[in-house]
Amino acid sequence: MTTSSTLDPLAVTLPDRTPQRVRHPLRFRKLEVRTVERVTPHLVRVTLNGDALEGFTSSGFDDHVKLVFPDETTGVLAMPTLSAEGKPEWPPGPKVILRDYTPRRFDAAARTLEIDFALHEAGPATRWAEQAQPGQQIGVGGPRGSFLVPTNFDWHLLVGDDTALPAISRRLAELPAGARALVLVEVDGPADRIALDSQAAVDLVWVHRDDADANATEPPLLTALRTARLPSGYFHGWVGCESAAAKAVRAHLVNECRANPKWIRASGYWRRGSSATHDSYDE
Repeated sequence: MTTSSTLDPLAVTLPDRTPQRVRHPLRFRKLEVRTVERVTPHLVRVTLNGDALEGFTSSGFDDHVKLVFPDETTGVLAMPTLSAEGKPEWPPGPKVILRDYTPRRFDAAARTLEIDFALHEAGPATRWAEQAQPGQQIGVGGPRGSFLVPTNFDWHLLVGDDTALPAISRRLAELPAGARALVLVEVDGPADRIALDSQAAVDLVWVHRDDADANATEPPLLTALRTARLPSGYFHGWVGCESAAAKAVRAHLVNECRANPKWIRASGYWRRGSSATHDSYDE
């Protein structure tokens, strides 16, 4: 494997590539399902719309909103009010179900918001997405902030499973012509691949978990990364997948590929055997 190990990221003066955090006022919106599309066997795309989307902002490719799901028994959608400190206050009643999702696409003119649901473990989000129909309501909170990563790296590494496809899709769409990206995406099989458009030069590797060795001791994405040929130069790495896999991939990049830890952003979008998990492994 070729790495950028010959480049010491602390030894030379570099252009400013410092990511920036931007905060947004917290707001919860009640939206309506406009369309539902089964994109692949394990991916459902729900387009939401409503006048409440006026002022919606999502400037970071891996932003997260809180989806507020209706009660599965009564169908009632409970929405919060905001306290004087800007914290959500929920009405009395059953515990409200919230899950983090990355907005795939927002159209300010049409006031539509696309959310992709990866269908695997049968949790409340999957159950809702599988039965979603036009006219139903759902709540959306945030995003509370954005993490803006410069595009002026020599190349970009994106590693994720199907839960990360919206973020990967957004990042590839915003990379300019002349940029270079290596992308590793884990899905069940060939039928779960989707188009990932970009002006950048993209080397895309699909990793099929259905073909993975059942006796393997490391995550399929890490195995694929070990065998990938990494371009030379300074790069930003982004990782979004199962929590243990994200941690292992980040450790490999920092410890074995000598990546600058400040340029590696890794998140566990879900954790095996757990629900409503979002882990961050940034420095």
